[in-house]
Amino acid sequence: MTPSLWREHILPFSLILGLLAVATLSGDLLLHRMDMVWVGRYLGIPGTLLIIASFVYSLRKRKYITGGNPKTLLTFHEFTAWMGSLLVLVHAGIHFNAILPWLATVGMSVNVVSGLVGKILLDRSRLHVQEQKKNFQQRGLTTPEVEQAIFWDAITLEAMTQWRKVHIPIFVVFAVLAIGHIVSIIIFWGWR
Repeated sequence: MTPSLWREHILPFSLILGLLAVATLSGDLLLHRMDMVWVGRYLGIPGTLLIIASFVYSLRKRKYITGGNPKTLLTFHEFTAWMGSLLVLVHAGIHFNAILPWLATVGMSVNVVSGLVGKILLDRSRLHVQEQKKNFQQRGLTTPEVEQAIFWDAITLEAMTQWRKVHIPIFVVFAVLAIGHIVSIIIFWGWR
């Protein structure tokens, strides 16, 4: 029996996303249980700095900077974006104080999902479909039989390749909302 695209790739993606959700809820619960909710108020700052630091990879990829190994910078991008998002999500917690911060949080969450789709699903899924096709060809199936056997996996892969067209615009929306939130905090913070 051949491995399924769902079991091999989409399920791990879902588990990683679920881990982010569990870590976020656990962090917020821990702060509440320890009567340290005030700490969450400040976690947005290092979280935002980590997200900003993750742009080094994007700058390198677009050749705005020339130093650094792209593969190492991609790993750095993934780690800092993940940790920054976790800190910002704990910062957001379960507090519903205003619409702008929540819109920024939703924008960031959608951007995280979009990035994970690109990283985890697209690369692995493309390899999976290629391996499936090769395995069916080695079994002696004709081209139409191979296409029929991998039809649903190929359809899933094709839908996932569209992520690049939305990842950058989603980031721009998130960035505008986050900047709006930060500016409003600077303006309205109780600077004592």
